[in-house]
Amino acid sequence: MDTAQDIREFLATRRAKITPQQAGLPAFGGGNRRVPGLRREEVALLAGVSIDYYARLERGQLAGASEEVLDALCRALQLDDAESSHLHDLAAAQRRRPARRTTRRARAAVPASLKRVLDSMTGSPAFIRNGRLDILAINDLGRALYAPLFTAAAPATVNIARFQFLDPTSRGFFPDWNASVNTTVSLLRTEAGRAPGDSELTGLIGELVTRSAEFRVAWAKHNVRLHNTGRKHFRHPAVGEITLDFDAMQLPGHAGLTLTAYTAEAGTPDHDALMLLASWAATRQKQLDREA
Repeated sequence: MDTAQDIREFLATRRAKITPQQAGLPAFGGGNRRVPGLRREEVALLAGVSIDYYARLERGQLAGASEEVLDALCRALQLDDAESSHLHDLAAAQRRRPARRTTRRARAAVPASLKRVLDSMTGSPAFIRNGRLDILAINDLGRALYAPLFTAAAPATVNIARFQFLDPTSRGFFPDWNASVNTTVSLLRTEAGRAPGDSELTGLIGELVTRSAEFRVAWAKHNVRLHNTGRKHFRHPAVGEITLDFDAMQLPGHAGLTLTAYTAEAGTPDHDALMLLASWAATRQKQLDREA
């Protein structure tokens, strides 16, 4: 991936989202403004830098920008926490290596101890993923919940983004498909800012851009987000509709890995559906054992 191009497009798309009124500026030119959102000179004014300097930044030259300048840009463009972190990541990536250089990141192995942690979570679907959204380890209830992904991907690596955009059954499994895939693209954008030289990530994005028009449109928006907690809606082929709370926890001792666990409040229909899913998974496993 081209970090300079990502910087240009990210800053331009963020600038287009902010009106002069939102920024507290007079809207000079009235209805004759030729660009959506703020002009470059208005961002420069808000950030306290010269117009020429901001123009260089928006051309993708962030490597020499100080942390103070980056923070000023974040304030001027009213970036949220995820967007601010992404801008700092892009600048750091540009400082680390020449543009266009790609490397193959070692696939993080999930230690046996973490697999035991997953297996001990018998009442909660849980899995460990990397930044590319590959599912690297999953417990029995998680495999039952995500059964359509494993059916579609076996025996290859299960990747959430590839399933969502390239397998038509994903639209039934994720009833809130548009919201779900927008989150997925935002997570991949966030990871691309952290690891622009990851050749496997670049390959995944290239595949999705080539094969999915929906992915191309979403990718071009340059949206990023944090995804630590929330609710997710599924339409499972065996138990029907189920909405679960999720918590996603980065594993400090294992860089790049995230543990995601789903739960439902006791006494609710969703908790009943989760218990039914556990029963279905146990029955299916017995059948597989008999057939083996």
